Amino acid sequence: MDTLPAQNPKPHHNFTVDSINLLASTPPKHVSGPLSAVFGSASGFPELQFFLEPDGQHSINFDLRTTQLFRLGELQSLCVSEGSETVKEKTFSKGITIQFKEEEESSSFHGAFEQWKSDVTIQGSTLPNGTISSSKSKFDDKIESSSAKMYFHYYGQLLHQQNMLQDYVRTGSYYAAVMENQADFAGRVVVDVGAGSGILSLFAAQAGAKHVYAVEASEMADYAQKLIAGNPILGQRITVIKGKVEDVELPEKADILISEPMGTLLVNERMLESYVIARDRFLVPNGKMFPTVGRIHMAPFSDEYLYVEVANKALFWQQQNYYGVDLTALHGTAFQGYFSQPVVDAFDPRLLVAPAVSHVINFTTIKEEDLYEIDVPLKFSASVGTRVHGLACWFDVLFNGSTVQRWLTTAPGAPTTHWYQLRCVLSQPIYVMPGQEITGRLHMIAHSAQSYTINLTMSDSGCAAKMWGPGAEQGGILQTSSCRLDLKEPYYRMSQPQAYSVAQDQQPNQLLQSQDLQLPSLDDDGSDFIQQPSNDSTVHIH
Repeated sequence: MDTLPAQNPKPHHNFTVDSINLLASTPPKHVSGPLSAVFGSASGFPELQFFLEPDGQHSINFDLRTTQLFRLGELQSLCVSEGSETVKEKTFSKGITIQFKEEEESSSFHGAFEQWKSDVTIQGSTLPNGTISSSKSKFDDKIESSSAKMYFHYYGQLLHQQNMLQDYVRTGSYYAAVMENQADFAGRVVVDVGAGSGILSLFAAQAGAKHVYAVEASEMADYAQKLIAGNPILGQRITVIKGKVEDVELPEKADILISEPMGTLLVNERMLESYVIARDRFLVPNGKMFPTVGRIHMAPFSDEYLYVEVANKALFWQQQNYYGVDLTALHGTAFQGYFSQPVVDAFDPRLLVAPAVSHVINFTTIKEEDLYEIDVPLKFSASVGTRVHGLACWFDVLFNGSTVQRWLTTAPGAPTTHWYQLRCVLSQPIYVMPGQEITGRLHMIAHSAQSYTINLTMSDSGCAAKMWGPGAEQGGILQTSSCRLDLKEPYYRMSQPQAYSVAQDQQPNQLLQSQDLQLPSLDDDGSDFIQQPSNDSTVHIH
């Protein structure tokens, strides 16, 4: 039999650590140092050994082929080793936190770990999930790097975290949902998905969580570590892990996930997908999710002021002598461009012309792939005769606690949040009579810039309908108006004046459906007839 030539073992790397905590024991066992940590391959495979006694008789060994190392802070790291894996669940045989005395020693240790791991990959050994930290993750596969860089830079700044923390509707609702449902948190393992400043992790610890893993991919993880360290009574039960939930490994499963993954129109920024991935990777069967359910609410609206404001932005391109240049060739393109921007502002609910319909997303059951494309049929009955300028949207989420069910809403007329509401404005409005049916489709397709392309179509029933402008006397014509918008590029209109004239008999919440979870079903109407915009700038709401 042929034999392979013997390979010379790689030289050992020796390090000194200040102390370690054994996470497998309850409570975690603290071992003071200084302790010796050694990278080597004397056993025939790359390993990391922590010697608990000077004589080397007792040690904790990690097989580097199945070990992951995470930096928790400048002087603290987490080391976990995979134990076994089934189709549904992965377990870990051991886990420790490592405390270093100096940052230089910590950096050198991490550098040696990455070098030994890279050698494992070159030799063809298997690592957890078949990847290493330097490989491309699932997040990187679907999100373009420039968008991710801007996203994590944005949320890595304290001023943006402050903006969210000062949204007292948002922060207060989360605090109430957690504290009203302490039975769901007490003695439980919690994972905070996209922890940001760590505020939700601290809420969970206040509610009695056994341990909280705060996972944050941006530089905000370092600030979260400082904030948590500044609250030591709570912080001793919180571990900050810097990394994406798609990539990191945790030493144990979670009983409950908490997160604030909502963006504009609920789905913008595509963090809901990371929330669902965290569920599949970390949550025990039948574990809880806070929030549990999200709903997108939609209703047609009439707002002549907004329509004229958007349309008039393109007037610049109607100039025929701009320093001797005729700009009118680009007017049509500019006109459609302004209508491709969803409008984000807080509007008066009396602008709605029909009761809202809802699209429900159950975070506990939805598949990640189902969020790549969202198709919502629309069917409304007009409450008034007016010109419909588009579709208004908002969302709410449910914290389905064992003790209290709490909703966080962004509805018009409710206390304003930093999400505001969103409106898709049609470049060609349609006219409806009281009781007339409005149908259509809201079709959203995810794109790699962490947002969605929105395709909206709205039609009236054609029964006794009259067009505005030329042909207004010809009734019974089906009107259809469509638009394509980029949710990534909204028009923020929060500071604009809100001067609306409405009838006194239309109550603010008359057209808002608060807790109805039923979804209508209908077929799209494929007719297509679009009139040019009229110059009439008045609107009558009865």
